[in-house]
Amino acid sequence: MNPSERIDELRQALERHAYRYYVLDLPEISDSEYDSLFRELQDLEEKHPDLKTDDSPTLKVGAPPVSGFETYRHRLPMLSLDNAFSEDELREFDARIQKLTGLSDIEYSVEPKFDGASISLTYQEGKLVRGTTRGDGTAGEVVTDNARTIQGIPLRMRHAHPGEIEVRGEVVMLKADFELVNAARLARGEQVFANPRNAASGGLRQLDSRLTAQRKLSFFCYGTGFAEQPLGADTQTAVMDGLRDLGFPTHRRPVGVKGFAALWAAVSEIRDQRSDLKFGIDGAVVKVNSLALQAEIGFTVRGPRWAIAVKFPAEQAFTRLNGIIWQVGRTGNVTPVADLEPVSVGGVTVSRATLHNSDDLARKDVRVGDIVIVQRAGDVIPEVVGPQLEKRPEGAEIITEPMHCPACETALIRREGVVYLKCPNRACPAQIQSKLEHFVGRRMMDIDGLGSKLIQRWLESGHLTDLASIYRLKDRRAELVEMDRLGEQSVDNVLAAIEESKTRPLPRFVFALGIPEVGEKGAQELATALRTLDAIRRADYDTLTAIDNVGPRTASEITEWFEEPENARLVDDLLAGGVSPVEAAAPRSDAFAGKTFVFTGKLEQFAREAAEALVADMGGKSSGSVSKKTDFVVAGPGAGSKLAKATELGVTVLTETEFLAMLPDGIAL
Repeated sequence: MNPSERIDELRQALERHAYRYYVLDLPEISDSEYDSLFRELQDLEEKHPDLKTDDSPTLKVGAPPVSGFETYRHRLPMLSLDNAFSEDELREFDARIQKLTGLSDIEYSVEPKFDGASISLTYQEGKLVRGTTRGDGTAGEVVTDNARTIQGIPLRMRHAHPGEIEVRGEVVMLKADFELVNAARLARGEQVFANPRNAASGGLRQLDSRLTAQRKLSFFCYGTGFAEQPLGADTQTAVMDGLRDLGFPTHRRPVGVKGFAALWAAVSEIRDQRSDLKFGIDGAVVKVNSLALQAEIGFTVRGPRWAIAVKFPAEQAFTRLNGIIWQVGRTGNVTPVADLEPVSVGGVTVSRATLHNSDDLARKDVRVGDIVIVQRAGDVIPEVVGPQLEKRPEGAEIITEPMHCPACETALIRREGVVYLKCPNRACPAQIQSKLEHFVGRRMMDIDGLGSKLIQRWLESGHLTDLASIYRLKDRRAELVEMDRLGEQSVDNVLAAIEESKTRPLPRFVFALGIPEVGEKGAQELATALRTLDAIRRADYDTLTAIDNVGPRTASEITEWFEEPENARLVDDLLAGGVSPVEAAAPRSDAFAGKTFVFTGKLEQFAREAAEALVADMGGKSSGSVSKKTDFVVAGPGAGSKLAKATELGVTVLTETEFLAMLPDGIAL
């Protein structure tokens, strides 16, 4: 094969693999295999520069710097969207659309609102000829060289579209890439980026496109602008399908919904998935789905009347670091917690945030008095991203590690290869309290009334000493009533809750024990696979690693935990105290054996938890995400990205009624 033929073959292969990776999310080859093909193409183009073209995949590495950006006037303005901040405001938007159209049955498309930098890409006969920023909406800057470096932006469409067409979308930095880029900046002593949006926006406007390439930016499209030949679609969802077919990433197909209940459910689903998405969003975009209706409804001076952005609470804020609290966890790990000036983040007032460990604290160079970036995503514990170096006050105090446990004064240790400081004293009161608080938690043994303050008081008085001592409190009722002056009824309520907790399901008991690496889901996997507490205690490494989602590290932690004499005595003492976990029963049927279900949308005929429990009772499994291994997706009204993913992968989609019809005779929810 001559060089020209091999170059053409490599370009086609790289374009095909990029499409499968960035658009379909179904890669055929590994990253290293892709890199090998890419390097081969680079080498050939260097040896044969006359064969290099301006749409070669090798342009993803960037080009020499330019002296400045040319200004370009958009053929069609890149307008802004009005905002809604609540369910009521979205309802008002729906009412306005109904009034403008005289229709009561409006279909909307619902999409994530990407938190990045807008870009317009102009293609001529299917080839990228220009990339421009949004600018002021009327005119932007030409950033074509930078656009060519961005992953997901095709330099040539999969199918040549006739004439000129503008594809519009958002340049973003994926969360994983943001972490990598910030870690590299910290290593160089540079200011970290506050958020992926700032990193993406700054990267898009680099005069040296090789620097843009280093930002590891990505692209998702959300529509079209000027087009000599429209895509031939009549709805927004069809437009996105057409763009996807041409090779543009769309983050799956946008949801098309009718009725306000389904509309709000679709928006809520995006909000609830926010922390799980691989890119940042700051809301959801709602558009009238029909392009004909969009044209009828028209525009204001600022933007389209037929679309609105439903904004979610900000996940980042800036505040002052007042100091560091060294916190002792239930396993003895000592971690730094930031003491902050209270600030609202994601709709919640935050005054504490994690810094993970001492290495994280040192790497970020956070100091007392700094203005720091605080981040909170969904229900995740708030964390300190880093300081704003330009606002660092004179004499900001450098934070040093403690030498002794802040709770018991025991000398702290750090094992080789471990990032955490550790208090080796098993009698440390902070460790015991943390273990007790975990054990009585709602998702564990759920002992109502036995909160952290009461645990602390009864630890100090000696009535609590370890987990098993909880079940001996009934023998000291009179002392508890007299000591705490709680009153007989209050003490009796706590003792009744303790008694009730003795028969919690086995997965909750296993989770409550606090075995390292065993979370709520892991405890469920253990109980489902092994069924009895005795079997879990006796399971060896090979038995454990044969269980789904139990890896080598988790298996080692489980075996080591149960082999520790003190832990074995603890479990025996709990059982002697009357704790009798309800062990997993054998499935009533094998009707769903080997099958995995995903439930999505607003389920109307049954509760999701009840359906998932029934699937397990039929020998099947439930999952929170759709993959190639998913057998069925049960979709209710407002089903969004999971339904779209199922459609892409060819997974069977069921209505609630169809799911119920699959149940064996005599079995119902």
